[in-house]
Amino acid sequence: MKKTIIIVAIINCIAISSFAQEFGKHFADSTLRLDYIFGGKVSCDGKPECQVLLDGLVRTPGWSGRRNNLVSMPLAGNGRVTVRDKESGDTIYVTTFSTLFQEWLAMPESREVARSFENSFLVPMPRRLATIDVELYDSNRKKVVEMSHNVNPSDILIVDRSNVNPNPNRYIHRSTHPERAIDVAILSEGYSATEMDSFYKAAEIAVDAILSHEPFRSRADEFNFVAVGVPSSDSGVSVPRLGEWKSTAAGSNFSTFYSDRYLTTRNVKRVHDCLINVPYEHIIILANTTEYGGGGIYNFYTLTTAGHASFRPVVVHEFGHSFGGLADEYFYSYDDPAAGLYHKGVEPWEQNITTLTDFDSKWKDMLPPGVRIPTSPAESSSYPVGVYEGGGYQSRGVFRPANDCRMRTNTSPAFCPVCIRAIDRLIDFYVK
Repeated sequence: MKKTIIIVAIINCIAISSFAQEFGKHFADSTLRLDYIFGGKVSCDGKPECQVLLDGLVRTPGWSGRRNNLVSMPLAGNGRVTVRDKESGDTIYVTTFSTLFQEWLAMPESREVARSFENSFLVPMPRRLATIDVELYDSNRKKVVEMSHNVNPSDILIVDRSNVNPNPNRYIHRSTHPERAIDVAILSEGYSATEMDSFYKAAEIAVDAILSHEPFRSRADEFNFVAVGVPSSDSGVSVPRLGEWKSTAAGSNFSTFYSDRYLTTRNVKRVHDCLINVPYEHIIILANTTEYGGGGIYNFYTLTTAGHASFRPVVVHEFGHSFGGLADEYFYSYDDPAAGLYHKGVEPWEQNITTLTDFDSKWKDMLPPGVRIPTSPAESSSYPVGVYEGGGYQSRGVFRPANDCRMRTNTSPAFCPVCIRAIDRLIDFYVK
């Protein structure tokens, strides 16, 4: 038995060493923050007219992201950043994402006026001259714009933030494997200097809520959660429908795209500046308000209200978006402005909804014998995994795996089995 354990340990050490060598071959142990402006509008014939503009480059010490599985991502998202070695042309790092800008392109306003949106992405600092490719896709999974630029790691105009003192922070939950743990930063929003104790208590509640849900509960040792307390000049956050505009750390506001409960911030660079020299790869922003609402965007951020009675289920739901890349499973009986994000004949990249275009790539293998497609909600007690019509804000043509789930309602006690498997696979990708 001891020999077996020793052999396994040696194999694991060799594997870790090989990952480290591959990472170290191409990258230094520091972070390159890529700041962009995404902008444009939708033309009168319905085609997005978009631009990607480089806004700035920032260097910080240490790299908190993955050091293995460098050139692939399990989820497509609505955009992609690719880092290529300039000399060889080899791809050395890939990340995918979604953005507020791409959501806005589905809104009526995008037909009337061009707008710009901040976006920031973290990649490991390349050791040699590298080419960065940025691609954005529309709801039909078609590329609408791409932009490439070179990065020279010795460029004196890369802003170096190595000597910036991090904002006050404390770990709420710490993994016993920090070298491979997934780092999540929780940022205060709308908390004054005298309200920091309330923020840290809210951060504890958020972490407890997330880790009380599977698969996070079973995989808690794969995560670090650090709370970063940045005071705001005003207490509370901006609520446009009430005529309230506040000066806050992240500059967030409700009524995004005129949806009263949609809470977001377009001040993305400010958010990342608040987190400089704190280890993070995913972001949760907690807003000091009793208003109901929130928002979560894949590999972008989670933002939710900490003072509302539904804080616990909402922060878990939004983290399902931003970390897990899960879609909303609720839907409307009317034409919501967000409807039209999913189309017949186009399989969504999110793992918990389907148009049945490529159902084999989703949860078909999890269907119990005898289940019907579509599955009637009346059969949900017999079929916890089925193919229930309605999801992604659309009542027809989009299907979800369960009648109820944390990604559908606040009253559901858990993620459905399909969402659990999707999150589990993503955690594996980051840590194994």
